[in-house]
Amino acid sequence: QVQLVESGGGLVQAGGSLRVSCAASGSTFSNYFNYMGWFRQAPGKEREFVVAISWSGASTYLADSVKGRFTISRTNARNTVYLQMTSLKPEDTAVYYCAADLSSGNIYAPTSWKYWGQGTQVTVSS
Repeated sequence: QVQLVESGGGLVQAGGSLRVSCAASGSTFSNYFNYMGWFRQAPGKEREFVVAISWSGASTYLADSVKGRFTISRTNARNTVYLQMTSLKPEDTAVYYCAADLSSGNIYAPTSWKYWGQGTQVTVSS
């Protein structure tokens, strides 16, 4: 059974940086996740797409709101994907969820993803 475990969230001041990680366990990772990604959900709002990366790392997709500030990378050998966040803003405050294995064409829709982590809180103070 595949499990995704996020870590690295916390409290940071506006303008600061933070890196969150997602470690995959179970046999599927080494067998191929076509994509891994991150979504976030702020209180009272829907879960929204943040960023995704292909298996090879050659393709990445970012939400307009985080372009130029967030980057994603993955290390297949370590079964881990990283989200590096810089120039953080208070509106980046949310629970960040790791997602894996895109099962349909719409990479931006939460329903397109097969596996989810439990989430890690990121809070940006002003």
